[in-house]
Amino acid sequence: MKHILTILTLLFLLGCNSSEKRKEIHAASPIETISKQEKQYPKLDPNRYNVAFLIMDGVYNTELTAPFDIFQHTIFRKNIKAMNVFTVANTDEAISSFEGMRILPDFNYVKDSLPKIDILVVPSAEHHLDTDLEDTTMLNFIKRVDKEAMFVTSHCDGAFVLAKAGLLDNAVSTTFPSDIDAMQEMFPKLDIRKKVLFVHDGKYITSAGGAKSFEAALYLCEYLYGKEVAKKLADGLVIDWDLNDVPHQIIKMD
Repeated sequence: MKHILTILTLLFLLGCNSSEKRKEIHAASPIETISKQEKQYPKLDPNRYNVAFLIMDGVYNTELTAPFDIFQHTIFRKNIKAMNVFTVANTDEAISSFEGMRILPDFNYVKDSLPKIDILVVPSAEHHLDTDLEDTTMLNFIKRVDKEAMFVTSHCDGAFVLAKAGLLDNAVSTTFPSDIDAMQEMFPKLDIRKKVLFVHDGKYITSAGGAKSFEAALYLCEYLYGKEVAKKLADGLVIDWDLNDVPHQIIKMD
């Protein structure tokens, strides 16, 4: 009987030691349960315009989603050169809009190889009147895109970023109505117009922003595709669209 008890005691101790050893190993070398996936880039149709939306923390929902919706819906119109729409940012991590929406950027303009951008859209963001204007990496990116882009557009205070990058030095522009005086004070040499919802001067289209970002986007579509297509795009989003009813100024068209 003593021998049996001794054997059982040894087995119990060995079992406990093995269990503790397994715990130590597990603690020292945790098993990875989530593997890092390769970044997925959007598929871009080579026969479309490439439209990039510059986003960052604090971007305002409306100035981003209004033109995004209009441009994305061009893929449902026949016999036109539609648009590939995608977002670009200085990070691979999700950015948070001012209203709290989390958005995963399609491209990182700091390190990714980007497609040629035909149209750059700069929505307004929370710090476009202060710290964003000190972001030389972003400003240099805008300058590079501007060299080859057909159009560079801004909504609301996105115009401050274009102005800081020097793009509006020889162009008439506008911005969010209550920020026009601030923009004029910050950039005293610029010709900034009031009482208009958007201004088109050459390759630059600047808008008052907010819900009126729809109008500026529809105008660009009317410029590229004609009145009928623009009207259908507007109808698809239940927008009453007539360019003659929209306060705007066309200074020069390319």
